[in-house]
Amino acid sequence: MGIITGIGFSGLVHAAELSQAYSADWESLDTRPTPGWFEDAKFGIFIHWGVYSVPAWGTKGTYSEWYWHALTNNSHDGATRNFHERTYGEGFDYMDFAPRFTCELFDAQEWASLFKRAGARYVVPTSKHHDGYCIWPSKEATQSWGRPWNSMDVGPKRDLLGELTDAVRGHGMKSGFYYSLYEWYHPWYKKDFEKYRDEHFVPQFKDVVTRYKPSLIFADGEWDHPSGQWRTPELLAWLFNKSSCKDEVVINDRWGKESRSQHGGYFTTEYGHVGGNRKLAQGRPWEENRGIGASFGYNRNESIDEYRSTSELVHLLVDTVSRGGNLLLDVGPTADGRIPVVMQDRLVGIGEWLDVNGEAIYGTRKWRVVKEGEAVCYTSKGDAVYAIALRWPGISLTLESPTADGEVKVALLGHGQPLENQMTAAGLCIDLSAVPLEEAPCKHAYVFRLTGVR
Repeated sequence: MGIITGIGFSGLVHAAELSQAYSADWESLDTRPTPGWFEDAKFGIFIHWGVYSVPAWGTKGTYSEWYWHALTNNSHDGATRNFHERTYGEGFDYMDFAPRFTCELFDAQEWASLFKRAGARYVVPTSKHHDGYCIWPSKEATQSWGRPWNSMDVGPKRDLLGELTDAVRGHGMKSGFYYSLYEWYHPWYKKDFEKYRDEHFVPQFKDVVTRYKPSLIFADGEWDHPSGQWRTPELLAWLFNKSSCKDEVVINDRWGKESRSQHGGYFTTEYGHVGGNRKLAQGRPWEENRGIGASFGYNRNESIDEYRSTSELVHLLVDTVSRGGNLLLDVGPTADGRIPVVMQDRLVGIGEWLDVNGEAIYGTRKWRVVKEGEAVCYTSKGDAVYAIALRWPGISLTLESPTADGEVKVALLGHGQPLENQMTAAGLCIDLSAVPLEEAPCKHAYVFRLTGVR
């Protein structure tokens, strides 16, 4: 690793700005350890909230935050265009939604309190999605679009990202943000990519990082160009060497069309899939991100059938963590600043489960066996192994995977009393006859702490 020279990239970083820690290439950047807080946190809240929250509509099974794209391209058999013209009129432009993004009921403290109650350890709001609208006072957004296009200049007239960052940190959680590299219809993006990159993307990115000192950056919208053309390695060298959050910040893998599951601090799956038809690579921390429903942004067209139940979400969290990952679960607030009650209900339910069983989630790592059939998942921490049963076992539970040379101790988290057990030819048999289902300490999934097993 050496001092970067010859970047030749006006407005990004210069040799004199950088220390010798990381060079502007993936070979160097990928040697940076992912800060340990991330793998210990396990559960975070994603937030998709912006101008698209005004129409808040998409065909079932699609992302409502892609409203402008669907409208412009007349996709989904014209469903979005038909809805738009029927509801708002043929002459109503997407940008005309911005004054209606009022956020008058937004209370950052209330949101942060809910996320804390849910058991989240970090929060990742969308600072800017692919439509380019920023929820902080980005001068680059308004100047380059040639019209007010941030939350201070149009709509709520508030620094939404700043308010939320302060509230989240005040409740003891890590605060980061999502940031889209590209913008669908930016006047420079299609006509002069280098101008967009050098005069809009780069200074805007450095501005939002400098203002809010994120603990995590979830990049996206990278797929049109390789990282070399985006010149994100230079930007990340600045982030890791000179930014005010250089020691704590965690980054994902979406920094160029070739980078998913190849480069970055942690790898991402989205509704269980990796972008670019790739497989999830090994050797890095990873994170599943998805909505409670089928959309990230709030979609008024979704019914209860599109929403995962609390049990399903707890099982998703358990399965993800047992395979070594984090879960970043999304909420889509309304344009007036409310988190829909159905989403609040799910978060509170997850938090109630974590209040009893968080010991088996936070700070754990996957065990040598990920699953026991379809009914049991495992995590581990220190000298304890946690067997997490996804349904109530009945009067006994037999675990095939654990072995032991001596005494095994078993406790049901939230129950308090040790459980009788014995190692048999079939496996570790745990006696639950003294714990009827109605006395179970929680719902959804049941955690057995095992010590003395291998």
